[in-house]
Amino acid sequence: MQAIFSILTITLFISVPVLAQELVPYKIVGQDTLFLEVHLAEPMADTIQSKGVSIVFFFGGGWNGGNRHHFLNHARYFSQRGLSCFLADYRTKSQHQTTPFESLKDARSAMRFVRQNAARWNLNPDKIIAAGGSAGGHLAAATALVDAYNEESDDLEVSTVPSALVLFNPVLDNGPGGYGYERIQEAYHQFSPLHNLAEGAPPTIIFLGTDDKLIPVETAQYYQAIMQRLGSRCDLQLYADQGHGFFNYRNFEYYQKTILAADHFLQSLGLLDQQPIVPIE
Repeated sequence: MQAIFSILTITLFISVPVLAQELVPYKIVGQDTLFLEVHLAEPMADTIQSKGVSIVFFFGGGWNGGNRHHFLNHARYFSQRGLSCFLADYRTKSQHQTTPFESLKDARSAMRFVRQNAARWNLNPDKIIAAGGSAGGHLAAATALVDAYNEESDDLEVSTVPSALVLFNPVLDNGPGGYGYERIQEAYHQFSPLHNLAEGAPPTIIFLGTDDKLIPVETAQYYQAIMQRLGSRCDLQLYADQGHGFFNYRNFEYYQKTILAADHFLQSLGLLDQQPIVPIE
């Protein structure tokens, strides 16, 4: 489908509005039009490494609900840091009467669209990060690891694999006993990130609270161990006594902690310039 279309290290910073925003339709399926909300990187005179790097965010909600503004504050932060950010729609059960499989097809379509249209926003098609929370974390991980679910209209020659993954209490295991198995059933063999890990998996950071009732700490630790055994970097950041969704903006202390940790992780990969700033809005 054709495109339509001075150093601060202090923790108090008055953020300014994002300079450029667009709402771009990236996919039409049936009666549904899905959009990417674009927050372009702000011009930064000292930006070198992060030029042309982008990040696509997938919201959480159990593939049942939610909306793209889940990561709006993250997008505002990282656009000020020099990354172009995309907040992705995808089909959910409550709004579109769809299954998790359609959600994954949409996530993969979104990654392809950004890569295919990178020149539109002066982006590097080989430097696209995927990020998400909860079920959106599953979708982000699955753009890297799962090949079985693609829209028929997609150009399958275009890779969906990101340069790095930033995952907030992600759904990693859809197998028996894992999250969503009752909806996925035996398709977990092709759908579950944990069951599709392989050599070459992108460097990953995972944020998880130790009191998360949906995502066991042991699952994340096992995922990390397999990633490392396969030769891929996987950083696991655990936060004592925090539950599911602890990283969201409304819990500002942990929003700040996790976004700074994500910032440093991306710096370590050469995907982001040094000197993070922390917006307080």
